[in-house]
Amino acid sequence: MQTLPKSRLLQFVEQAFHLAQRAVARYSSKFSKRRYTLHQHIVLLCLKVRKNTTYRTLLDELIEMPRIRRAINLDELPSPSTLCKAFNRLDMAVWRVLLNLSVTLLPTNGVVGIDASRFDRSRASIHYTKRTKLTIQQLKVTLLVDTRESAILDLHVTTTRKHDSQIAPSLIKRNAEKIATLLGDKGYDDQKIRALARDLDVRPLIKHREFSSLQKAWNARLDSDLYGQRSQSETVNSRLKRKYGVFVRSRRWWKQFRELALACLVHNLD
Repeated sequence: MQTLPKSRLLQFVEQAFHLAQRAVARYSSKFSKRRYTLHQHIVLLCLKVRKNTTYRTLLDELIEMPRIRRAINLDELPSPSTLCKAFNRLDMAVWRVLLNLSVTLLPTNGVVGIDASRFDRSRASIHYTKRTKLTIQQLKVTLLVDTRESAILDLHVTTTRKHDSQIAPSLIKRNAEKIATLLGDKGYDDQKIRALARDLDVRPLIKHREFSSLQKAWNARLDSDLYGQRSQSETVNSRLKRKYGVFVRSRRWWKQFRELALACLVHNLD
């Protein structure tokens, strides 16, 4: 019988398993029951986001996926509550490490766009919330995206209405070695951001708000071909929502932050 080629799903699982082995120890502590490894938990959580499904549905589908189970040495399926508890235990720092490792798998060119988008914190429809006059707070998610392969370098998530110019500095400082040119729209028009970027040897290519003819002239002198690559950031924001959902499923803010970091990791692996 002819051996079947590897599917994209199997390749995704193998890559996620490899990253998990590099990022974390095999077990969470010496007191672990050692029934399942942290590597298996991470892969299953990534698989849940990629398929945009629930814990119960994912485990039901895994029954018919022997090649996927063999790839991660999974002899026995965990319960949905086991995966849920594993997600609670894995800190945001772990997902950031995995996200950084996933970037190393992709070619980058240092031309990085920064852009923000909003994710809903509830599944209630906009029509319903307007009719009942409900106010459902959204999460503001700011992404740093390399324009070559649309790799997400880093993210910032907040529940407040913090302005873009207040969020950008921390992202730039954390990722200065990965950025050669920073592309931003007029929301990031701040001389402090430009000064910080130049101090870190980053070229800021940010549009000015046009209050005078001088600022219009500065905008006209921008490298239009290079600045046009900023649209990759908007494309990635749109892709995250289309593939993995426009809302977060978790109810607590710290789990919502981890859920979005996990979605960025899955985007890079996928």
